[in-house]
Amino acid sequence: MHGRAALLPLVLYLCTLHTVEGVQTQRRFDIDFQNNTFTKDGQPFQFISGSFHYFRALPESWRHILRSMRAAGLNTVMTYIEWSLHEPMPGQYQWDGIANLEEFIEIAQSENLLVILRPGPYICAERDMGGFPHWLLHKYPAIKLRTYDTAYLREVQNWYNQLMPRIVRHLYGNGGPVIMVSIENEYGSFQACDGQYMQFLKNLTVHFVQDKAVLFTNDGPDLLECGSIPGILPTLDFGITNNPNAFWQKLRKYLPKGPLVNAEYYPGWLTHWMEPTARVDAGMVVNTLRLMLNQKANVNFYMFFGGTNFGFTAGANDVGPGKYSADITSYDYDAPLDEAGDPTPKYFAIRKVLLEYFGDPGVPAPEKLPKMTLDTVWLERRGSILSKHGRTMLSKGMVSSVQPVSFEVLNQHSGFVLYESTLPADLNRDPFTLKVEKLRDRAYVHVDGQFYGILSRETNVDALPLSVGLGSQLQLLVENQGRINYNIPNDFKGILGSVTIDAKPLYNWTITSFPLDNFRYLENFLTQQPADGDDLAGAGAQVYYGTFMISNDTIHDTYLYPNEWGKGLVFINGFNLGRYWPLAGPQITLYVPRHILTKGNNHIVMIEYQKNVQHPYVQFVDKPIFT
Repeated sequence: MHGRAALLPLVLYLCTLHTVEGVQTQRRFDIDFQNNTFTKDGQPFQFISGSFHYFRALPESWRHILRSMRAAGLNTVMTYIEWSLHEPMPGQYQWDGIANLEEFIEIAQSENLLVILRPGPYICAERDMGGFPHWLLHKYPAIKLRTYDTAYLREVQNWYNQLMPRIVRHLYGNGGPVIMVSIENEYGSFQACDGQYMQFLKNLTVHFVQDKAVLFTNDGPDLLECGSIPGILPTLDFGITNNPNAFWQKLRKYLPKGPLVNAEYYPGWLTHWMEPTARVDAGMVVNTLRLMLNQKANVNFYMFFGGTNFGFTAGANDVGPGKYSADITSYDYDAPLDEAGDPTPKYFAIRKVLLEYFGDPGVPAPEKLPKMTLDTVWLERRGSILSKHGRTMLSKGMVSSVQPVSFEVLNQHSGFVLYESTLPADLNRDPFTLKVEKLRDRAYVHVDGQFYGILSRETNVDALPLSVGLGSQLQLLVENQGRINYNIPNDFKGILGSVTIDAKPLYNWTITSFPLDNFRYLENFLTQQPADGDDLAGAGAQVYYGTFMISNDTIHDTYLYPNEWGKGLVFINGFNLGRYWPLAGPQITLYVPRHILTKGNNHIVMIEYQKNVQHPYVQFVDKPIFT
């Protein structure tokens, strides 16, 4: 893109005037290149920030978490902005509840925190498709995301036209707390290396932000050539090290003078299903922190509070050649504030250092909030989504197709797609071999409503022997486990290749959508129970229902402990908590925020994908369990 060192122009961002003790001064956040520092209202400024994604905590928790961040000695909070949250379908925008970005910014300001915004439009963040809305792949099947692709650019411009006017009044130069806005996200890691696209995004962002905040890019230390943009402040992402200077020297090739910024300093790390829980030593975290602070570097902890991937929001990674790994529901991240927002020993170790360097913020350190246990809750099985009743109440449509089609062709974000075809009558081998090419991501194999096994992208199992005489109707219930969020954005779901029986393709499919994204469908399923004779007890995707009472006036957070269960999805009081998978681990419990619970009667719905649960009960415990 550009091999030369990009000398940034000395730009003073002259902003609105404000009055201090009757004297007019210019309110501005800018860069003093000669002195290698930011300046705020003309004075040298060093930010100490923490990442907290508003969409990973309920709004009722935002203030408590932000106040805890300020109490740790941070002066800034950084958040991504998730396109898919705000525009789940084309032209349908959401700005309320967990999507109330402006309220989040205003609460941060009221808690004496500055704000750094990262609108992407690609954010990664271990979110489904890196924060891109799935419908981009439906509307433009050949779209080249994160490039100078006409269709992609048009949709980004439409999105920014909605988003950016909401941000403008919150920019520092306009009286708000937003001091910096990012352009893209770790673009140097993306093989397209499309400088024309980055220039387009720069121009689009400058159009809205103008000179009211500082614009920046962020990249790994060896990836600045494609990730940085001439005229825009480059920053680095790196974790614990005994020698930050080795990284800063790489930055100085692109930023000879100016403030040093570690935009993603990792005090923890992400975790996938079927792997050990990621842990990062607190002592090493504070050692590297001291080294950076002594160098007057600006630091953002990624993450300071991780939170939760509620619902179907967790993404996945391609962690090796053909190795797909889905992200767990918890985004605890071994962060200083844990998944429930409680301070950890790592929090207090960091706080001690920050108060030593920057003084007491005047906000008392938080205490761990109480958690509660509840009596064992028994559930009753209400039937499979494969039943006639399940199809009637839970499906969003059915199509016929010669070949299998993807979730994206169906314009489906989440849940299941059921693929059904008739098995050949002239099977010559017993057992015969079922094979599914390009499975995305997990198929629960049934014949005539009976469950016989699993094909899985994660374990590279794409074939299964089946006995002759099981029945005539092949049923493949395919689960989307989360679209890849890093470096491979076009992660289509469903069956993308052929389905063969002893190497001969099967044709003529009936394809049914089960997005499971609207609890109203589940309510209808539960309240309009069918007559006898519609019970597929041997099928997967069984729906269970239970109720539990809370008699206390004060309700605390708790953790759902599904120790008898296999893999599935949980709704409490209609709120989609997310995926559970104790058979795989390491996450066993699911965090249950107190704000979704109510005094009196509460209800729980679980969709168990694969296990025949002999004793359908759950417990609510007062601490998280990870293996």
